[in-house]
Amino acid sequence: MMSASVTISYESESDRDEVRALLTAAFPTSAEADLVENLRADGDMLLALVARDASRIAGYIAFSQMRAPFVAVGLAPLAVRADRRNQGIAAALIDSGLSELHALGVEAVFVLGDPAYYSRFGFDAGAATGFECVYSGPYFMIRKLTLGRLPVTSGPVAYAKAFAALE
Repeated sequence: MMSASVTISYESESDRDEVRALLTAAFPTSAEADLVENLRADGDMLLALVARDASRIAGYIAFSQMRAPFVAVGLAPLAVRADRRNQGIAAALIDSGLSELHALGVEAVFVLGDPAYYSRFGFDAGAATGFECVYSGPYFMIRKLTLGRLPVTSGPVAYAKAFAALE
């Protein structure tokens, strides 16, 4: 998968140190880097993609299992190296991830983020209002990946246990 002068591929074990460095640089604390390591250790990471430019990893996205009344995952974290931001890398990672998840039979993706940004990928805060989660509120959104309706539009949903450290 190519986009924004990067190649998008599945994260490999050899990428892990560089991914940790990217996440630690992209966020104010190491919480997101620790989250990714805990998701891997717990077996809750469903999909992780890297965007690589000519020299190194330029971006990263992770999707982890969720407890929901249908097959759902959570998008977090998403990060792009500071010198590669605003070049479409995050969008390429999101689009590639959503396509892969659809092929895997995932019915919906939840994200906690800026509605102005994520709505352009089909995420909808209004559609998530019926779901009860510790992150419920105006920044909690859902993107349906299936044709037709989801089996339910309300009920409890929960991120993987590794997210508890962020609450």
